[in-house]
Amino acid sequence: MDRRQRKSREAIFKAFIELLSEKNVNHITVGEIIERADIGRATFYAHFETKDFLLKALCRELFCHIFDSADGNENNHKHIFNCNAPDSVFLHLFQHLSNNDNHILDLLACQNNELFLRYFKEELIKLMEGFPQLLQSEHSAELPTSFWLNHLASTLVETVHWWIENKRKESPEEITKFFYSAIGIKG
Repeated sequence: MDRRQRKSREAIFKAFIELLSEKNVNHITVGEIIERADIGRATFYAHFETKDFLLKALCRELFCHIFDSADGNENNHKHIFNCNAPDSVFLHLFQHLSNNDNHILDLLACQNNELFLRYFKEELIKLMEGFPQLLQSEHSAELPTSFWLNHLASTLVETVHWWIENKRKESPEEITKFFYSAIGIKG
C-alpha cells in the first residue's frame, strides 16, 4: 500500500472510530464516514466494500497488531494500535480492551454487536491456533481441535462480556488469570 492509500485508510479508520464514540455502529452511515474522513466515495469503496467490511478490518487491525507483537514483528507493520506489548498475548488483548483503545469496547458493548463479535471470535480462533500450549492441554486431548478452539474463543468472548458488564473492576492481569483458570491452562 503506498503512502497516499495508507493515509486514506487511516483517515477512514479515524473517522469511523470517532463516530463509534458518538453513536451506535448500526446508526453510522458510509456517507458520515466519508464526510468525516474528508475523502471521496470512490476512495472509501476502494478500501472497503461496505461498512461491515470496515468493521471487520478494524477487528483484524487489532488482531494483526497482537499477532505481530506476539511474533516480535511489532515494527514491521503500521497499526492503529500502539503499545508496549506484554509477553502474554491474552494480557495484551485485555490491556487494549481496558484502555478502550480506538473505542474497541464501544463495539463490544453496543446493542447490535453480533457482527463484530462474530469477527472477534473468528480472529480469536486464528490467534489461538498459533499457540500450541492451548492445543496441548489435558482438556483438549480427547476433543477435535476445531471444537476446542471454538470453546476457547467462546470462553474468551464471554469473559470479555462479563468483565465489561462488571465495569472492568479487575485489572487486565487479573482477568487474564481468570480466563486461563477457566480453560484450565497455566498462564
